[in-house]
Amino acid sequence: MSEIIIVLLKERFKALKGGDINALLKENLPKVEETLIAERENALQEKIAKLEEKLQEMGSEIEELREFYEKALRDKELMMAERERLRRENAELRKRAKERGEG
Repeated sequence: MSEIIIVLLKERFKALKGGDINALLKENLPKVEETLIAERENALQEKIAKLEEKLQEMGSEIEELREFYEKALRDKELMMAERERLRRENAELRKRAKERGEG
């Protein structure tokens, strides 16, 4: 069970001192519940807004990562093609050098 603390101004406390506190609490309980529900809803709405903002940020980051990954793949393909070209060129140069040396 949760503890509830009620804070009253000194004057308000003196005015209530002689009255039926239980009746007063029962009378005001629906208003308190309504206020607490409204505050909770506001807090949840703020949380939802922050989470939606974070989700949008994460979506942007994912898109940036996707673009980076695709570029890295293209770069890798270019590098592999260049490596193969250089390998063939190197083999051809070795072949020519060998022919000159023997010829």
